[in-house]
Amino acid sequence: MKKRTNKRTEDDDLLPEYDFSKMKLVGRGIYAERYRSGTNIVLLDRDVREAFPDDESVNEALRVIAKAARRQASRAKRPQTGKTTTRSRRVA
Repeated sequence: MKKRTNKRTEDDDLLPEYDFSKMKLVGRGIYAERYRSGTNIVLLDRDVREAFPDDESVNEALRVIAKAARRQASRAKRPQTGKTTTRSRRVA
């Protein structure tokens, strides 16, 4: 008759003496500081990479888009004044 063993203990190579409660979540590596600072990494498609060769050009383009979006949002939030502009259609 075979002796039954707990499969979990067979697969577990770690000793019970190890204390992982003191272990840091982020390891030390070349990107650890960036990870802690919240850097976002985005993969660009080939055509976008050709249009924006470096991070400065991408950031500048996104700033222009963000500025235009803020302007559009502020125009939408503005209360309507007493002026009404009606455009009449020309009938051919």
